[in-house]
Formats: sequence, structure tokens, C-alpha cells
Amino acid sequence: MPTPSSCLPPSLELFADFLRFPSISTQSERDADTRACAEWLVRLFQATGLEARIEETGGHPCVVASSSRDPQLRTVLIYGHYDVQPPDPVEEWESPPFEPTVRGGRMFARGATDNKGQILAHILGVAETLREKGRLPVNVVFLVEGEEEIGSPNLCGVLERLKGELAADIAVISDTGMVADGFPTLTFSLRGIAALEFKTLGPACDLHSGTFGGAVANPLTAAARLVASLHDEAGAVAVEGFYDAVRPLAAWEKEAAAGLPVSDEDFRKVAGVNALAGEPGYSAIERVGARPTAEVNGLSGGYQGEGTKTVLPSSATVKLTFRLVPDQDPETILQQVIAHLEKHCPPGIRLEMLPGHHGAPYVTDPHSPFGRAASRALERVFGQPPALLREGGSIPILGDFQRILGLDALLLGLAWPDNHAHSPNENFPLENLELGRKLNQAVLEEIAALPQ
Repeated sequence: MPTPSSCLPPSLELFADFLRFPSISTQSERDADTRACAEWLVRLFQATGLEARIEETGGHPCVVASSSRDPQLRTVLIYGHYDVQPPDPVEEWESPPFEPTVRGGRMFARGATDNKGQILAHILGVAETLREKGRLPVNVVFLVEGEEEIGSPNLCGVLERLKGELAADIAVISDTGMVADGFPTLTFSLRGIAALEFKTLGPACDLHSGTFGGAVANPLTAAARLVASLHDEAGAVAVEGFYDAVRPLAAWEKEAAAGLPVSDEDFRKVAGVNALAGEPGYSAIERVGARPTAEVNGLSGGYQGEGTKTVLPSSATVKLTFRLVPDQDPETILQQVIAHLEKHCPPGIRLEMLPGHHGAPYVTDPHSPFGRAASRALERVFGQPPALLREGGSIPILGDFQRILGLDALLLGLAWPDNHAHSPNENFPLENLELGRKLNQAVLEEIAALPQ
């Protein structure tokens, strides 16, 4: 039976309060809710004992909070985001997406695992340390933004403007996943992303398919052919030059991937499919972490209503994203894809291209002093050495952290594979709120112990 939020212990009630804000950054009608969520965070940080404020961006605000700075201590920047994805399709939720509900040891709500549970765990860890010890082992700066789910369009300006205030030795981020339930995970690489929307344009208006079919090129058929042209028969991306900059896996990376507690069969079961697919010659974990992809996110055009309408549509729209690995450049990839589509565009069809957001891939050395400190912290909290993981998702701002602030990041996963980020029934394990609090304390202690 679901647990009503009024019966929750204080930390979980705080979590529920956080989740009640429909802070959907992509929907302008939710702008007031998004700002209210940021203001709630400021009050929480202040109650914790940190200095905190709203930092305006020109879009949704950032929240900046910090401890007093001791020049003798290392400084850690903790990043997260308070904005969330839209809850659609709402009818597939078992409980309302913005009415947090506990079932089976998990909190269900939009944003629970992306990224409110994780950033709250870090706040709780700092709060407890200050309450019990009166000081932190390192200087801490929190940066919590409200536009991650729309590509962080204003974050670079904040990083440039606050370069001195955000100066740190290392960043800590928990917006990544765990390779398996309860298995500690240090992610050392994330794929980049490049988005592209294109339209196939045919006749000036929709035409009668009986009168014109067979004599006029069909934009939906053309779109389907262009989509099919992106891959060869084996499943590899067929865009010329697409793989030119891709780094081969090092021997230790192959060994690390082979030792992860997840098999191709595990991937198949979690995905709910009857067979896996993709570039041949790689395991599923290698494909999603170390190999680039071309994915169709949407295809639309023509009549979509009930029954039949015999129409030859005037246009069709395709939405694509490309997940990229080091050292692929998003802008180069987009130009290669555009050239590919133009080359394969059939007669009678015009193309309209609309490049979207993009972000560079990220990679760091998990065997660096900071990487080893993170591994020790994870082992302290979870009781076993962490998996070293290349993760398939993207956090485009990591490249900006490196470029503007000169910071690498420790990516400490707290989400399980079945927490349904971006999907109906998103959830976060309650035990990970507590483990995340302990992980915050352990990693700050391990960083503090590193030689200056």
C-alpha cells in the first residue's frame, strides 16, 4: 500500500516537498513553478547553514550556495539540476507524477531520480556534517541549475560570470546511474550528443492519393528511406566519416566492461525486447558506453486521426539525435549527416534542416588521485570496489566545466537501471537517499585527505 507523504520521516518529507514542484523547464506555463522550486532550494541551503542565493540567467535561474572558504582547504563544486522532464504520457503513471508516493521502498514522482533525489542527498550530507561537526573537511560550492533538461542554454554565461566564485579543485556530480542495483559505480566517460531535425517537402499542399499517387514523390516515403539510409544492413552507422575520430577501447577498458555485473541478457530484460540490436562486434555495455549511435526520436507527417484518409502529405518531419564518443566533434558530425541526407534525397523532394542542441563527449582518468579518492569513498559506503563505467547518456555541461573552469568531474551514480528517468513512473530508491548522504560525506573526506 502506498505511504502517504504526511507519514514520512523528515528527510523523506523534505524529498516529497521538493518533488511536488512541477519544475518543467521546457514548458513556459510552468515558469512560475520552476522559479518557486529554485526559491525553495535557496531556503533549504540557508537552513543548512550555507550562504545561498538565486543567480539570474536570462532563463530559469541557478541556485548558488557555498560554505565559508578556508584557503587552506581544497574546494569541491557540487553540481545538480532541479528542472525535470514533462510527465507525458500522464495516463501511464500509477500515481500522479507530482504527488510523491512511496511504494516498495521507492519514491515515485517526476524528477525523483533525475535529479532531485541525488542533489538532495548531497545537501543532506553537508547538512549533517555541519550539524555534527560544525565545519566541513573541504570548501563546498553548490551549483544547481534549472535548464539541464533543455540543454543548459544559459549555463556557460553563469560559469564565465562566476568563474572566481566557482573555482574549485574538482566537481562532484551524481546525475549518472549505477550499473546494477546496489552496485557502486564511478562513471569516467559520457557520450556527447548532437540533435538534428529535418523536413522532407513535396507538393505545395496535401494531395489526393488516388489522383496524384504514383506521379508525385511522397515526403513520408522519402523520410522513411532517408532514415533507413543512416545504417547499413549490420547496424553500423552508414554516414561517411562518422567513425573517423572514434577512439578504440583500451585493454583496461575492455577488461573493466567485461567485469561489470550486467550481461546482454540483463539489458534485454530491462529494455523489455525480445532481442538486442546494434553495431556488431560489441557487447551491449560497450555499445551504449563506448560506441556512437544514430537514433530516430520521432517521425511524423500526413493523417494521424482515426480511420483512413487517402492523402499524399505535403511534408514529413524526422527528429534525430546522435550519441557521440571521444573524440567526435558534434558540429562535424552534424555537417556529415546533413551531407549524407542531401546526397540520398530522392528527386521531387526538398530538404529543410534544423540543427538542434549539442554537447561534446566527456572522458576523464578514473585512476587519477581524484578518481582513486572517489573509488575509496564508494567502497567505504557500498562495501565493495566500484564498477568503472562508460555511460551512454550525456551531460553536455561537463565539457563547459573543463573549458571554462578547468574542472574534471567525479560522476558518482545513485540511480538504478530501472528508475525510469524521463519515463512514466520515475522513481528513486529510498535507501539511496541515505547512501547518497553517506557518500557525500565520504567523498569530501577522501578529497580532503589528498596531498595538496
